[in-house]
Amino acid sequence: MDSISSLLALIIAIPAASAAVLLVGGRWTDRWGHVLGTLAPIASFVIAVLAFLDLQAGGGEPLQQHLFTWIDVNSFQVDFDLLFDQLSALFVLLITGVGSLIHVYSIGYMAADPRRRRFFGYLNLFVAAMLTLVLADDYLAVFLGWEGVGLASYLLIGFWQYKDSAAVAAKKAFVVNRVGDVGMALAIMLMFASFGSTSFAGVAEGMESASAALATALGLLLLLGAAGKSAQVPLQSWLLDAMEGPTPVSALIHAATMVTAGVYLVTRSHFVYAETEVAQTAVVIVGLVTLLWGAVIGCAKDDIKKALAGSTMSQIGYMMLAAGIGPAGYAFAIFHLLTHGFFKANLFLGAGSVMHAMNDDVNMRRYGALRAALPITFITFACGYLAIIGFPGLAGFWSKDRIIEAAFNENVYIGVGALIGAGITAFYMTRLMIMTFLSEKRWQRDVHPHESPLVMTAPLVVLAAGSVVGGALLLNNWIVEWLEPVVGVEEHHEALLSPLLITLLVLAMVAAGIVVAFLIYRRDKISPEAPTRVSLLTRAARADLYGDAVNEAAFMRPGQQLTRSLVQVDNRGVDGAVNGLAALVGGTSGRVRRWQTGFVRTYALSMLAGSALLVLGLLAVRLA
Repeated sequence: MDSISSLLALIIAIPAASAAVLLVGGRWTDRWGHVLGTLAPIASFVIAVLAFLDLQAGGGEPLQQHLFTWIDVNSFQVDFDLLFDQLSALFVLLITGVGSLIHVYSIGYMAADPRRRRFFGYLNLFVAAMLTLVLADDYLAVFLGWEGVGLASYLLIGFWQYKDSAAVAAKKAFVVNRVGDVGMALAIMLMFASFGSTSFAGVAEGMESASAALATALGLLLLLGAAGKSAQVPLQSWLLDAMEGPTPVSALIHAATMVTAGVYLVTRSHFVYAETEVAQTAVVIVGLVTLLWGAVIGCAKDDIKKALAGSTMSQIGYMMLAAGIGPAGYAFAIFHLLTHGFFKANLFLGAGSVMHAMNDDVNMRRYGALRAALPITFITFACGYLAIIGFPGLAGFWSKDRIIEAAFNENVYIGVGALIGAGITAFYMTRLMIMTFLSEKRWQRDVHPHESPLVMTAPLVVLAAGSVVGGALLLNNWIVEWLEPVVGVEEHHEALLSPLLITLLVLAMVAAGIVVAFLIYRRDKISPEAPTRVSLLTRAARADLYGDAVNEAAFMRPGQQLTRSLVQVDNRGVDGAVNGLAALVGGTSGRVRRWQTGFVRTYALSMLAGSALLVLGLLAVRLA
């Protein structure tokens, strides 16, 4: 075990070193940079598998590695240590495994891009930052990876910065995430002020005697940070715009890195939420609102990537909802995160394959009948589609149904909301399948669809297999028992509805969503142009449920007005006072200066007049 523990740092160091070589090495690395960039996460994945096997062989005893003392100021000491336990092990395998497949796919997808080497450097930086986030055993070190993920996402979303839309999207993602980062930073400061420590063990020990108010404050601040990274309401607005980046970036953000960070943070901080029902309830509400919010948006998007982005927002909402339930939901939140990693990476890379065939057109209204032209993409995409809607036997069926079951056991209203989300998911994903693969041909004249090269389709096949068999993690209740040492033992309560009845309800809702989608999009011919006469709900969904409008009205406009007011106060008040005083001194000096003519006779006359006045004054005093 000691030998494997000493290798933990390499899981982060290898992609970080590769990123440094590719970003600093210059043009001489162009020819082989993509190869180095792809081998780096594969090497980390191999080490992660060895560490996972060692963790199992050691009876679940966490692997740890001390690297160095990061901060040592008076009584505040932060050791930069790595922790490979049951929770971080699953995340590391997901990040490096799915991340490696995305890197392989990117070799073909970015083949014609002159800055491909830099792209792989940014991908490696992204992976290294996310690995730092999940392997750190201290909240301050987590924050280091947290900010690294934010930087890498900014660089990748805006990779094609010559497009104004990409540059704006990158800035938007960066700014919105900074709002969440403030919550994370304040939480860490509060931990230090309250417990004198920011390590997981120190905070967990301190929470045993913490007040309810402190626990609630910590829980809500951590939730704010999680909402920013995981694109949860009210900090969800950046995710749809982030689709301006290359498609492999979308897959990496949505399946293996950035948006999973919030779920990790809440699950890792289970000892905080165990002491505050208020914060737990807030997590459930945020998750429930977001899963419905994202699902509704996904129903109206014609951009294939944005439809999938709304789907990600919704599916992460399911995970947050489960995490908010507590010990009864933590394992299923992580279970769904893992299965989602397979089928969402599959769907996004499949969308990239479709775009590759359609001259980078993202508008599904100009697709149709692609099942014959792209057979491998169609079959693998269909596996992801069936997994996400919860088709019996596939990965999503096992993970999402357990979340809905836990939601019903927690509260009937929460359960109904999660159930409705499953029906909407089936609708928008069926709509996407019909518009892309199953409907009549609506191609542009210059488009000649063709299947993607092997370097792109091979990762699709592997991810499709994971979408099909990913539910095996639940065999013999493995994932629940695996995570128990970290998140605690599930408390058994009397079920509101039987698992079989809940499964039947979910399947009925999914079937209803599929049928409605077929009735709408089979009955009416799909127009290559979006209809202008639509319902209010459709119009709202196209506008992302007015999330940007709300942010603009509530924060941006008032902020601009406040800034203008402060500028006026500065110009007319502060600067006016300073400039007025300067003018007074200058004017007085100018007038006084007139008394100094430079002529001796003038000074003599002044002295004579002064002397005469002095004599007269003395005489007046004497006579008085």
